Amino acid sequence: MLSIPPNWGVFATLIVSFLIFWFIFRRLLFDPFLRLLAQRDERLRELRENAERTLREARELEERCLRELSEARRNALVEREQARRQADEEAAEMVRKAREEVREMVEKVQREIDTKLKEAYLQVEQLSRSLALDIAERALGRPLKGADLSSNPLNLQ
Repeated sequence: MLSIPPNWGVFATLIVSFLIFWFIFRRLLFDPFLRLLAQRDERLRELRENAERTLREARELEERCLRELSEARRNALVEREQARRQADEEAAEMVRKAREEVREMVEKVQREIDTKLKEAYLQVEQLSRSLALDIAERALGRPLKGADLSSNPLNLQ
């Protein structure tokens, strides 16, 4: 039982047994538990660092992808604009060639018309002379001598 003043023998036995149990528990329970906590803290720190590094890499990758996408869009826009300009130039060249061909065709047709028109004038002129000569011969009742049907007073050729 408890008595006042305490029994120093029991008190010393309690202190010695406490120290022995403390030493045993420290060796068997406290140190392994503290090591386990330290390892857990170290593993958590490493995981946190890995997560932060992975997030940084993901952000960098995302930024790089966005830059590449932006560059690809810019290049596609430039290429599309170049293709449009080239198509416009080709269309303008085709229109120019078509106009040139049409102009040449019009000139050729105009020359042909002029030639045919001159031929028609000559034929009309010859026909009118022969008719005039024929009418004159019938009116006079005799053939006319010295009438030249080959002369060209209008100089049409």
